[in-house]
Amino acid sequence: MSISIQTNYASMVASDNLSTNMNFMTNTIEQLTSGYRINNAGDDPAGLTVANQYRSNIAELTQGVLNANTGVTQLQIMDGGLSNISNMLDRLNTLASESATSTFTGNRSTVNNEYQNILSEIDRQAQNIQLNQGGVNNNVLSVLIGGATQAAGTDAAVSVDLSGQAVDSSSLGLAGTSVAGGGNSIAGSANLVTATTVLGSNESQAFTVNYTNSSGVASNLTVTVKGTASGITVNNALGQINDQLSGLGISASVNQTTGALQFSGNSAFSINGTGGAYTDGIFGNAATVTGDNAALYTATSSIVPSADPSGETFSLVGANNQTVQISLAATDTTAAKTVQDINTQAAALGITASVNSAGKVQLSSNNAFTVVQTSAATTAANDLFGGTVGNVAVTAPSANSSATGDALSALTAIQNAVQLLGSVQGKIGAGENTLQYAIDLANSQITNFSSAESSIRDADVATEAANLTKSQVLQQSSIAAMAQANSAPQALLKLLQ
Repeated sequence: MSISIQTNYASMVASDNLSTNMNFMTNTIEQLTSGYRINNAGDDPAGLTVANQYRSNIAELTQGVLNANTGVTQLQIMDGGLSNISNMLDRLNTLASESATSTFTGNRSTVNNEYQNILSEIDRQAQNIQLNQGGVNNNVLSVLIGGATQAAGTDAAVSVDLSGQAVDSSSLGLAGTSVAGGGNSIAGSANLVTATTVLGSNESQAFTVNYTNSSGVASNLTVTVKGTASGITVNNALGQINDQLSGLGISASVNQTTGALQFSGNSAFSINGTGGAYTDGIFGNAATVTGDNAALYTATSSIVPSADPSGETFSLVGANNQTVQISLAATDTTAAKTVQDINTQAAALGITASVNSAGKVQLSSNNAFTVVQTSAATTAANDLFGGTVGNVAVTAPSANSSATGDALSALTAIQNAVQLLGSVQGKIGAGENTLQYAIDLANSQITNFSSAESSIRDADVATEAANLTKSQVLQQSSIAAMAQANSAPQALLKLLQ
């Protein structure tokens, strides 16, 4: 190798190595001061792509955990509302049980007022937590959490299906229920639920109550309801009616479903009247107003007595198979006379004859009984039961026609509502647990994705600290060697001396 003054190859080599060592030291210092192995795309292009994907997943999952926690909170708010509605159902059950007792001596209207107020509060609270019909939460709730691949993006969301899970009184099957006391709805009655006032302009309406008195005699009572110039409230009208019926063991109320006037009692009775020309009356302007007590076991004659039924005999079989043979006389030519004659003979059975709203003879009892026709009237057209010898049909009571009928129906509805509410609570509780499971998974993924990103992006401080020492030594040696290389050409001057 020739020796030259023009080109100092050794100095050039030292300069190149010094530049390399300077870059090495700069990169090492950058990693140590930033904490990252990758500080720009050129440091590790492939690794940066993977690390950025991990970082994106972490950001999505972090927000997903917040979303899920918000979802759990919303479900807990609904859960609290449902617990409150459950308590109200317990109160409804208490009120219905109280009114469903035939020995109840209080005012069922007062009990029903609280009952209806609770139904309204159930509706308000259901709307408040948006679990009423058409409510926002009465739907499929979707909570985006993340963590899924693009190919399975639907796996990134958790669904809580609350569609069809409304808990307002209508959805729970409680709308229209009442504990006011059931009864026999009167055909032709006006809707007294929607009416604010009745019988304005000093109007009045009257009807006749047919019953059998304690002596077994068919009797009747005319009940008159009087209005005022500006009309009276429905409760005022009911008060007037019940005051006049107080001695008969019959009470009036309003059917909360149909709005019709209804009557109840433990003995046979019937209602007859006309509506009159009053559209705001308790019977509207119905031409005919009728009703019979269907809360008893009844057997009804096929005719209205009007002629001699001589020869007709039938057996009445009451409790403990106690039997009385009834014989009709030539004088039993009217319903009232026939009723009195039957009651005189059957007084000990607990079976009472009365005149129904159609003017026919009706046999009634609180207990099941049997009627057996043993012989027909001499003239078949005068026979109460159509002249046919044998068993006469006895109709069983209608549950809602008794004083406790509405309350008993309400009890059944409340029990069903408790089950429906429990189903909704179960779905919300399951939704809370599902979201919590999703939160646990997302937190685990955040931890693992963070670890994976760290292994790619973060600097190994121990290694880089060693590299810093190494780069410093190399830099110093490069500078020293370069100084030696630069001084080498001066040695050639000795050759020229």
